[in-house]
Amino acid sequence: MMKRTVLDTDILIDAAKGIDTAVQCLFSLEKNTGVAISIITYMELVVGCRNKTELRSLDLFLKKFKVLPLDNSACGTALRLLKQYRLSHGLMIPDALIGATALTSDLPFISKNQKDFRFIPGLNLLPYPDSKKEEEIRT
Repeated sequence: MMKRTVLDTDILIDAAKGIDTAVQCLFSLEKNTGVAISIITYMELVVGCRNKTELRSLDLFLKKFKVLPLDNSACGTALRLLKQYRLSHGLMIPDALIGATALTSDLPFISKNQKDFRFIPGLNLLPYPDSKKEEEIRT
């Protein structure tokens, strides 16, 4: 089996909404490489829950993912990335932490929001299906 792929929060949100591209992407990755998420992604999803029922459903759903913790290496890398890219690229704290987790774990990473991560050196950013079409629609 190949290395697990780290998923960004946006893909899981879209998959939960039933958006076909995200559902197919998630299914394909689960089948081919296995998937992981950063603890930051888990936290972002918890914040999106509107009640305890949704929180229980989220916990059940996320049991199939390996949750990657923040360690000193990821925190140090995230801080370095923020210092280097916050002003020039608008890098946000959660994205820095999620990207740094994938980077320091030496795992490929996939996000619908490619522009939020493509400038990070060494990050193995996988292309998201139809991401070019979606970016063209937004511009």
